[in-house]
Amino acid sequence: MASLQINKRLIMTPGPVAVDPRVSQAMSNSILGQFDPEFTGIMDETMELIRKSFKTENKWSFPIDGTSRAGIEAVIASIVEPGDKVLVPIIGRFGYLVTELVERAGGVVHTIEAPMGEVIPEDDIIKKMDEVQPKVLTIIHGETSSGRLQPIQKIGHAAKERGIFTVVDAVATYMGQDIAVDEWALDAVIGGAQKCLSVPSGITPITFNERFSDEINKRKRVEKGIRTENDKSTSHFITSNYLDLTQLQDYWGERRLNHHTEATVNVYGLYEGLKLAVAEGVEARARRHSYHHEAMKEGIKALGLELFGDEEHEMQMVVCVKIPEGINDAEFRAELLSRFGVEIAGTFGAAAGKIWRIGTMGHVAEKQNLLNFITTFGVFIQSQGADNIDPAAGLKAMTDFYDNNSL
Repeated sequence: MASLQINKRLIMTPGPVAVDPRVSQAMSNSILGQFDPEFTGIMDETMELIRKSFKTENKWSFPIDGTSRAGIEAVIASIVEPGDKVLVPIIGRFGYLVTELVERAGGVVHTIEAPMGEVIPEDDIIKKMDEVQPKVLTIIHGETSSGRLQPIQKIGHAAKERGIFTVVDAVATYMGQDIAVDEWALDAVIGGAQKCLSVPSGITPITFNERFSDEINKRKRVEKGIRTENDKSTSHFITSNYLDLTQLQDYWGERRLNHHTEATVNVYGLYEGLKLAVAEGVEARARRHSYHHEAMKEGIKALGLELFGDEEHEMQMVVCVKIPEGINDAEFRAELLSRFGVEIAGTFGAAAGKIWRIGTMGHVAEKQNLLNFITTFGVFIQSQGADNIDPAAGLKAMTDFYDNNSL
């Protein structure tokens, strides 16, 4: 049987993205037992790196074994009890995902919505909090379906004053934009591995504070096979065993109470990716993403394409582009991938078939990658008959940006 062979790709989507080779190398190391002192030392170091990445002092900063959706569901399933009111601001597809997870946890969903391409003013959200008086506010920081960055700097403080818990999905913005968890008074935040961090999907860094911890531990139940006489049980326990944050606290904390078999190789990858990111610097990494985002915008506009959405509230790692008239979204993307090994993304909901999403995330956010992309993309879209497309102008605009602006 032939060995697995994967074709080379230039992935310019909002995730997953190319993995840093140093992360891949770290993941090729030998397996350690999950309670081997060498491995538990790596676990502790990983927790400290997660704290630094979120700019927090939270003790409870550890990964969930699973994709980003597992991280979001773990937080929601642990804080939301049946009958709890939860406010969900929606500016795109992933706000609706949150409502799905809240409903599955038995929560009562209340929403405030904006059209795709727009964000919701923080004052409007605060006003809605006063109207609904929810237990939890769950909000998307970077809505990749529309490329918008939802302002949240005031939300955490306002929620805390009202006794409301904040849950922030920062999956797409994590390590690509500055997320000041403590400064913004956020209770629980979910990051992402497979986007700006450039680590394979399958492990999700999260952080939550003591206020949040105290609340979820009211529902703590240690499973019978490992329960001791000191472990109390409750009738309103967290229904998921695997995604129970209170049990994971005992696993990642000093107690080291057995839960699941840790995905050691994924922890290696997360550890290495975080080491690289923290060494670069949280603020410096955000500047790098912003820099290459601006370069991509300059190239796209000079190419002759129109940007989508409120430019005052852009994610700085996703450029949303209106699809020219006469170009079929799916067919164009499929041929771009098959012919040139270049992948971009469509989107969902009301904007499906109308925009492309071009990601400049993590390891791909480098000058050479973007110049290669704008050249291939521009020539190919011109060849498909789109009007007023100038590939040379797109390349020149991006080159000029790099020549005239330093990182």
